Amino acid sequence: MKTAVVTDSTSYIPKELREKWNIHMLPLNVVFGNESYQEEAEITTEDFYEKVSHGGELPKTSQPAIGLCVNLYSELSHEYDAVISIHLSSGISGTYQGAVAAGNMVDAIKVYPYDSEISAMPQGFYVLEAAKLAQAGKGPEEIIARLDEMKKSLKAYFMVDDLSHLQRGGRLSSAQAFVGSLLQVKPVLHFVDKKIVPFEKIRTRKKAIKRMFELFNDDAKDGQPIVATIIHANRLEEATELKAELEANYPNVEIIISHFGPVIGTHLGEGAIGLGWYIK
Repeated sequence: MKTAVVTDSTSYIPKELREKWNIHMLPLNVVFGNESYQEEAEITTEDFYEKVSHGGELPKTSQPAIGLCVNLYSELSHEYDAVISIHLSSGISGTYQGAVAAGNMVDAIKVYPYDSEISAMPQGFYVLEAAKLAQAGKGPEEIIARLDEMKKSLKAYFMVDDLSHLQRGGRLSSAQAFVGSLLQVKPVLHFVDKKIVPFEKIRTRKKAIKRMFELFNDDAKDGQPIVATIIHANRLEEATELKAELEANYPNVEIIISHFGPVIGTHLGEGAIGLGWYIK
């Protein structure tokens, strides 16, 4: 059985990796006023942060058009028997539900939508694993069973540098953002029941990153093989330094640097840092 792997742009898997593993991508949209851009296709992450830095109204985001999903699944039916379509958490976007609806509209191929219950490169971990298994000839049920197994150990924490993005996006009240900014609060967030919720409120950026490293150490200290990612919102130099620090302390960990692109960056804001991992 030949299985295709589809994801959306918020997994932020580099183009060369998508091409290597034959991963198909559905772009979400970021909207500045009347101008809509497909992330990873019509606007780069660098251009996005440049536009946001000029101030003004915070952009809006939207999921892929259902017609785009239907067309992609239909095209894949000419070459594949099944599709595993892996998407960002259904608790923060309708993209997964759109994949379910689109799959029901296509008769020529069996679509298996998968809710990663997370986003960014931790979502990408599922996608890359699925693609490797698909290339090895594994069927959709076996691949999904592996993804469910990964989900038991996968963790991710995010530190937000600028509370105004969460506030303007409706995820934090104005009063909370004002008080938090005065106190230099850098909330550490994580996903619970498919939604982004505070894990801890920490006073400084340095302490917030240290706390994420402590949480990572709980799993990595025993020497078991782990795949990890440092995710940054326009902070490549800092992410590179953090990666080097982890590599020096944990020879058992394979670490990659990723980024928060336009859609997730809209909600977390520039300067956000994330750390995600799973036990291999």
